[in-house]
Amino acid sequence: MANPFLRRATEFIRDDATFLEIVSPAPLTTFLAQHRRKEDLFDLPVRILGAPGSGKTMLAMLAEFRLVEAILRDQSSDTNRDLAQALEGAGFLEDGKPKVAAVRVPMESEYRDFWELPYDDSVRTKLALWLVQARTMLALLRGLTNGDHRKLDSIRFIARDASEAQIEQIGGLTAAGIRDRALEVQRAIYSIGASLLPPKIDDLPREALDPYQPFECIQEIEIDWMGSPLVVKPVAMLDDVHALHPDQFEQMFTALARREIKFGRWLMMRLDALSPGAVFRSAKSLATHNLQPDRDFVDVFMQGGESRIRERRRFREMAADMADRYLPRVQAFRNRNATNFKRLVPDEPPRLSQSRMHELEAQIERDQRRYEVTASRRASIENLVAGYLAGAQSGDREPEVGLAMVRILMARYANRISDRQVSLFEEYDPEPKTPLKADAPVAEGARLHLHEMTGRAFHYGFDTLCDASNENAELFLQLAGALVARMETQAIRGRSLALPAPAQQDVLRTKAVEIMDDWAFPYARRVRNMVDAIGAECRDVSLTPNARLGAGANAIGILETDIAELLVSNDELALVLKYAVAHGAIEMTRDYGQGSKSWCLIELSGVACLAHGLTLRRGGFLERDLDYLRKVSG
Repeated sequence: MANPFLRRATEFIRDDATFLEIVSPAPLTTFLAQHRRKEDLFDLPVRILGAPGSGKTMLAMLAEFRLVEAILRDQSSDTNRDLAQALEGAGFLEDGKPKVAAVRVPMESEYRDFWELPYDDSVRTKLALWLVQARTMLALLRGLTNGDHRKLDSIRFIARDASEAQIEQIGGLTAAGIRDRALEVQRAIYSIGASLLPPKIDDLPREALDPYQPFECIQEIEIDWMGSPLVVKPVAMLDDVHALHPDQFEQMFTALARREIKFGRWLMMRLDALSPGAVFRSAKSLATHNLQPDRDFVDVFMQGGESRIRERRRFREMAADMADRYLPRVQAFRNRNATNFKRLVPDEPPRLSQSRMHELEAQIERDQRRYEVTASRRASIENLVAGYLAGAQSGDREPEVGLAMVRILMARYANRISDRQVSLFEEYDPEPKTPLKADAPVAEGARLHLHEMTGRAFHYGFDTLCDASNENAELFLQLAGALVARMETQAIRGRSLALPAPAQQDVLRTKAVEIMDDWAFPYARRVRNMVDAIGAECRDVSLTPNARLGAGANAIGILETDIAELLVSNDELALVLKYAVAHGAIEMTRDYGQGSKSWCLIELSGVACLAHGLTLRRGGFLERDLDYLRKVSG
């Protein structure tokens, strides 16, 4: 079959058993089980937000009741046991039994078309909202009766208190009555949206106009589970709600956020459906539709929701699990019994050839003469570097890295004594006011300089692959898929599947450029211009001989006060930045303190860093202003 890494599992896998073989339980643990408002996720409205490919749809599909039941009824495999454990941690199970009956309802179909109908906003909103509820009830019943595990007459719906007036409008509390009423509403409303010419308001069918609010009426469902009655909480997972018209979404969200509703409501959406301020995580702008976060609804961010170190570590674990599940679906790997993806992208550092080493040594000799560094001073610098490398935890401690570090420290030494007066009577070798230091940022800068000077691979290894993906599952699979394609070529030629560092570097950079060229979201051209300009400037600064920013720069900093003013203005630049963040071209870090100032860091994504040959380490930035952003974005 085709390379599965390059296709979404939710698009090409329709069989539930096959889907469960490759889906990773990590998103349940990462985003739900450890969420600070975990206990409220099935009571309050929940917005699950992420960039395209962050795993929203896969999470919704995995949590559907029919799949949860399939997992629990077959605990013979390690995969299903792991999934069951993750589902229990996320609150979908309790004591090994379902606690929630969730159903996924795609929202990318004709719902937005209702906003184009020639009716009042309230009528258009009700038509779409009632159609969503009707389809939710039908999908819920299909999920509960899937596989003939229970009959329709064994399902009983439980209404919330003080909802007697609404019971009749939803068809009663029997499964058959609710099904028939939902079918009636769906047929009536669908006929309106599918008409070539919308009917006049007075000609709308009564079934479409009569009140229909099962979300407000139903609180729980009693089902048969392994011969015993079991009460579960219904949850509607509305996927891709960003496809709705913004005004339509606002009115529907407000309706779904009523406190009386006991039916669980999850809205899966992309970040670009939010305002620029909400995308940039401005605390004041997270409130929406006159509702307050944490009080009226809960947000689950599938990227950037916690400390970066922890977030990267968790994503690496999730990515490794995903990749190992995909590997057996590639024939070349199955034939060679390759089951561990990490071993196929080793982080073994590259080595320069003997001739390249001689050229590097000659370059450093020339720099020593140019900087007028004495032999004794160079010896002390070499001792500093040797001491650091001896105790460094990094696996890349090759001799050429040490030479490049010596070169950087000699340049720093020359800068720090440049204002000293030269003595005519003794060897000029003063001590710098700020002592030289060999550390991890200098070593990373040295590796970047080596990449520029000698072509030595800079981006390689599994951790680099994960970090370049910016905690985005689809992006990780795209980059990993390009590596897998090269491995398949290796297999055809009878060579080892594992790719050396230079091959990884070549594949990752080529794929990164391809991904950036394929950007097709709103303002993509302006975003690409901005990213390319920032990348070029960051590279120039990172390659200065003294590596003044250590590991190098991959971001610019704008004063926080300027960004705050931008968010409340009508400046188009705010929209450019919003779509850049929402589609993973950049990341923004608010209130970053440095130099007694508060900055908003605009960081290039991992893909942009791969394409421009920049470090993936965070923190190095160039000070700029909003006029700079306007200029480089065109």
